[in-house]
Amino acid sequence: MPNSTLPQSTDIHAKALAINLEASFYGTFAEIGAGQEVARWFLSVGAASGTVAQAISAYDKTVSDDIYGAGTRYVSKERLLAMLDHEYEILLTRLGKDRGAHTRFFVFADTVATRNYQGTNEQHGWLGFRFQAEPGGEPNQILLHINLGDSTAQLQQQAIGTLGVNLIYASYHQRSSPEAFLAGLFDDLSIERLEIDALELSGPVFAGADSRLWCLNLLRAGMSRALVFDSEAKVVEPATPLRKRPLIVQRTLHGHPGPSAPEVIEAARQKLLAEGIPSDREPLGVFEVNAQNLDGPAASDNAELLALIEQLAPLGTVVVSNYPEGYQAVNYFRRYTAAPIRVVLWISMFLHLMEETVFQASPGAVLEGFGRLLSTDVTIYVAPMQKEVLVDALGGFPEGLLRESADRDLMTLDDFLPKPPLDHLFRYLRAAGHIVPLEDTQAKA
Repeated sequence: MPNSTLPQSTDIHAKALAINLEASFYGTFAEIGAGQEVARWFLSVGAASGTVAQAISAYDKTVSDDIYGAGTRYVSKERLLAMLDHEYEILLTRLGKDRGAHTRFFVFADTVATRNYQGTNEQHGWLGFRFQAEPGGEPNQILLHINLGDSTAQLQQQAIGTLGVNLIYASYHQRSSPEAFLAGLFDDLSIERLEIDALELSGPVFAGADSRLWCLNLLRAGMSRALVFDSEAKVVEPATPLRKRPLIVQRTLHGHPGPSAPEVIEAARQKLLAEGIPSDREPLGVFEVNAQNLDGPAASDNAELLALIEQLAPLGTVVVSNYPEGYQAVNYFRRYTAAPIRVVLWISMFLHLMEETVFQASPGAVLEGFGRLLSTDVTIYVAPMQKEVLVDALGGFPEGLLRESADRDLMTLDDFLPKPPLDHLFRYLRAAGHIVPLEDTQAKA
């Protein structure tokens, strides 16, 4: 992917001015929801007449539908694509004949919901940039989905403006590698201000690029806390599969599904349905991969991690996160659903969670961890494992923590022998129904 030789900058003002001073860049800004935050940068730094063909903000829903068509949510990928299609076609129709031979046309579009007055809405948005790399060339395109973290709408608008300028500048001048592009994309921003949880690339300058690997780079670089993959191992907006669904979240063994994963998910689904909790939506099976707990090549190689995701995707929705604590992942799911969440742990994981020596550096962390994890409608289902598989997962048999039987190879929650004082906590969690064995599951190696 060739790059311009223009000196790179990390200053947002300088980036916008550099684009304005490049005579061949010319295009349209179309922004809905948060105001014309990106266009404002280019209009205020000077020399905007050389870059801005039009800046439009169709706030009224009727006006927006009349321009871009009805039938889609206003903050959605579908609406963003309609905006890009409409504005790009008009730009070429109006200006292609007179300027096409020496102009690289572009359209920047966004549709965003910033914080409402009560702070009760989902604060997120879609941004897109369609651009020519050379005059008359086929268009290239970058789409981003973001979650906003600032405490006020004004600060969120500022973050969107910064991200938009970074996106346009990086698209023209920082395409030498995913790392260079993403570093430029996040200049003057932080994950506390916004997260990017979906990125899609298309067009000739991105030929051969796998958008999913770029997304995993986002996660590794601390620009995203979690990514959601659908059944085809494609990155999707998290709300698409997760919104308002009861969830069965199965923790993976260092990125691997574990023994008899489909049977475990089905057993958990049946147990959840047997609870009789009213819901008009079918429970969704989710495999959670923690990027911080991977082993082998996938711990550092995104291609290897993607291969693991592709193995998991046919079994259920895959969420790859970098949360250090389990309750933080549950809090992430709670962004999208208030329905019941059932977390499936293999018995090896449960032993690791309960064994107090794991938490020596933080006394009381076991109690705190469970308290945070179970503070909403969450139940832990503990799946059994064959002794051989458990030993392999733990690196040895946990002497004194599990009851052994000469005529039985399957290790279950009922075999757990908690040591004081954890035995009191364990008995309470069992009696209260917060920890439940998946006794019907016959896990196989």
